[in-house]
Amino acid sequence: MDDAWLEALTFEECSRLLESQSVGRIAVVVNDFPVVFPVNYRLVGAREPRWIALRTRPGNVLDRAPMHAAFEIDALDSAHREGWSVLVRGTLHHADPTAADFRERFDPDPWILDDRNAWLVVEPFSITGRRLHAGEPAWAFHIRSYL
Repeated sequence: MDDAWLEALTFEECSRLLESQSVGRIAVVVNDFPVVFPVNYRLVGAREPRWIALRTRPGNVLDRAPMHAAFEIDALDSAHREGWSVLVRGTLHHADPTAADFRERFDPDPWILDDRNAWLVVEPFSITGRRLHAGEPAWAFHIRSYL
């Protein structure tokens, strides 16, 4: 592929992509090293500010994590060498699930329920994204077509 290029996504496009997904990765620093966990999430709020809500087990690494966090979603098409990524940087806060309508509005519907009763929200201070566009193929026919 020749001439592949990156496009910066608008805030509106990043928001649309965040609304369209339910699984992402949250990154925090633990003992001076970054750790990343896949999580179910829900984007909450009709307008700014919006939060990313998630649930975890009380006392685990995420529940004890420091305030600074990054959250990321993406999609890749390796066959066409295209994809997109949205990065949210913000602060991680514990939330009170007993607040009025909190569970209905914030529940990310985790795939594993067990004892995930610690509710967290990421309050964004930066939301950015980019899309990788594939260039034109160097050859009209790809060598893999003959294998």
